[in-house]
Amino acid sequence: MELINYLSSYFLTKQELLAATKITEQELSHYQKLEVMPKCSYKLQLSVASTSFFGLHSEEQEIEYYAKGYISWIAIVQSLKDVQSIYSLFETRYKVAIEQLRIQGHYSKSDKINESFDLHIKDEWKHFLDGIYGLCTKSGLPEDIAAKEFSILEINELTATSQATSQVTELAELTEQQLSQLTRAVNLLDAASALFAPHERLNSSRHRLVDEVRRKYVLLS
Repeated sequence: MELINYLSSYFLTKQELLAATKITEQELSHYQKLEVMPKCSYKLQLSVASTSFFGLHSEEQEIEYYAKGYISWIAIVQSLKDVQSIYSLFETRYKVAIEQLRIQGHYSKSDKINESFDLHIKDEWKHFLDGIYGLCTKSGLPEDIAAKEFSILEINELTATSQATSQVTELAELTEQQLSQLTRAVNLLDAASALFAPHERLNSSRHRLVDEVRRKYVLLS
């Protein structure tokens, strides 16, 4: 029941998504086949059994769950229609989000958001369409995806620096400036990341890069 409660609180079933966007199941399937609309992030296979005055009844049921942010994405798909235009909007929103984070002081030397940025966004688009970011970000939309990716790059770079230092000093040391950057990166990831389903949490990026990094470096949220 914990899983169903989590999904009901933070996601929309397919039927709820269809009702909110006023599209048909056939239209949703069409958008997914065109590769402009993400797949579901979770799919539950349920076996239901009930007993009443009329006897025993059982049935199989499949329920798909989608990120709530996809309501606004479907509106974009309906208005633009053209596949390249829809991808271009995703790309633009992703790039603008990364630039805004740079302006705020976030920094990474990774090729992903520098020399290989365009290729990286194409990879992100594939993950987006597969429903992965509907699962692991709060909205499933480009801004949260960019924030998640940027913050993970920052955290990994800074903790790698700390590990390299600790090999010499036997202590996980970062400068005050690096600790400040690490705190901002962890808070950014915390804000962009989904909570994850109960059975996923211990293996999630949130646990590894938010909870554990805060614990290890004694960071304030």
